[in-house]
Amino acid sequence: MIANLLLYSQIKRVEPPFWWTGMHDTTLQILCYGESIADYQVALSKGKLLKVDRTNNPNYVFILMDTKGMQSGKFYIQFKSDDKQFGIPYELKKRKKYAAQRKGFDASDVIYLLMPDRFANGNRANDNMPGMAEKANRKFAGGRHGGDIEGIIQHLDYLQDLGVTALWSTPLLEDNEPAYSYHGYAISDLYRIDPRYGTNTGYKRLADALHKRKMKLIMDYVTNHWGSKHWMIQDLPDKDFIHYWQDGQNGFKRSNYRMTTQFDTHATRKDAEACMNGWFDTTMPDMNQANPLLLKYMIQNAIWWIEYAGLDGLRVDTYSYNNKNAIARWTKAIMDEYPDFNIVGEVWMHNQAQIAYWQKNSKIGAIEHYNSHLPTVMDFTLHDAIITMFKEKQTWKQGMIRAYDNFANDFLYSNPMNILVFAGNHDITRINTYYHQNIKTYKLIMTLILTVRGIPQLYYGDEIGMTGNKELNGDGDIRKDFPGGWASDTQNAFLPEGRTKEQTAYFEFTRKILQWRKSSQAIHSGTFLHYVPVNNMYVYFRMLPYEKVMVVINNNTDAQMIHWNNYQEGLQNALQGKDIISDKDIHFDKDYKISGKTSMIIEIK
Repeated sequence: MIANLLLYSQIKRVEPPFWWTGMHDTTLQILCYGESIADYQVALSKGKLLKVDRTNNPNYVFILMDTKGMQSGKFYIQFKSDDKQFGIPYELKKRKKYAAQRKGFDASDVIYLLMPDRFANGNRANDNMPGMAEKANRKFAGGRHGGDIEGIIQHLDYLQDLGVTALWSTPLLEDNEPAYSYHGYAISDLYRIDPRYGTNTGYKRLADALHKRKMKLIMDYVTNHWGSKHWMIQDLPDKDFIHYWQDGQNGFKRSNYRMTTQFDTHATRKDAEACMNGWFDTTMPDMNQANPLLLKYMIQNAIWWIEYAGLDGLRVDTYSYNNKNAIARWTKAIMDEYPDFNIVGEVWMHNQAQIAYWQKNSKIGAIEHYNSHLPTVMDFTLHDAIITMFKEKQTWKQGMIRAYDNFANDFLYSNPMNILVFAGNHDITRINTYYHQNIKTYKLIMTLILTVRGIPQLYYGDEIGMTGNKELNGDGDIRKDFPGGWASDTQNAFLPEGRTKEQTAYFEFTRKILQWRKSSQAIHSGTFLHYVPVNNMYVYFRMLPYEKVMVVINNNTDAQMIHWNNYQEGLQNALQGKDIISDKDIHFDKDYKISGKTSMIIEIK
């Protein structure tokens, strides 16, 4: 059927723009948007039409079809009224054979988190783009600075040399808010890379470039809210696509942020709804994932990006603010499609039991028969400990005992190896600010983060000592431009010769552990055995039958003697090892004096 071009122009959007054959879930929901499009009858030239959903807004139809048995190629979605008819082409692409077997990130990886607007500007021509409200203003800490996908691609050598194996970028999808749009979490088009960052094909090129280096790409995905400028928010299919508060201002009422109400058996319905249905911010309408049309749209959008770009993982923003049953269905649908994939959810809580509730197969969630299907959660309680314990002398509750106590609660998690550990991210004061750029403390922190159980994540610039104080100076201070990412920068810290002496010390220490870590199977998957800290010195082992690593973190300002006989349960009569930090051979037949504020990572021979 040949489309009438004049009538075809009625269709403003078709989403997903295309799909694939051979998917695990053969049902496909196609959204068609155009003026009064719901007035037409709908048919398909190929495939089985299951149902057509119309909403209160006549500009939408949601077409559900079954693609089972269909071959790749084009077919037509046919629209017919009493006096008009036309068809629009739709394509099913042939799925790559390996797509469903894509392996997600895991504890063998080290993730590097960056904010694309603040990392590097590789294409100045896209700093300001037609139709995009906010223009570049590098002088404004809260403005767009011009970093983009091309800038990331141009500096993959730097990331590979550093030793990271996976890249997590904060959202790159279109965010057309008039201010603070660099943040990226108020998305205005879920199928379009923001043109100030690049294009969809450019994003795929980034994924391909990483894969050629045996590195991985993780997309930052937002399910809880969209941006107020999202095209669908501007013309809602139905009011119940968002949580619209009648007693709010234009539907807005801020969340109470009390995530505990999601599982608190004593919580009032009012408090629970205030968390789950409240808006995260004024420019971020809260989406109602309980609406089945919206939920299917969100599931397909995530799968579309995984399939299209060849993603290796998702990081889900504000995971625990979503409708918990709907987000579990969203997560399960993706994991059913990609069984070896990984998704990490942001569950910003300060109690291990409360965080563990949200992990897949949670023993705690099982109490109320809840399973989020989420493989990985974030270890915010460890971060809470990190920002204080390296300043403290040891008491019953302070100093390195904080780390010990954190890991002692691992029994709460269904899979402690699938926990993201970190010392910093884009929402918190930089770790080097907490410790006044003390490189000795930085080394202790990185030793911990990179050798404990779980999946380590670094925040861009920490590896060269970058600082930033959110509490005093706001978000812009913790999201400064990476030096050397702009042609006009007077310093280029991407290059060895461009780094200061202090930056070099940070970088080389981080690089040394990261490059070593790549080959340490004990660190990737070994069991975790730790000793109660004594005199602020924390000792633990990562162990496999054929490989063992011993880690010593002396958080005491004074030197201490290591009496190897005290650690025989881990050493198991080993005679020697090598400290990969100092490159010294270590012999376990005589005691060893470790300097104050020093760490060791000992490969046991």
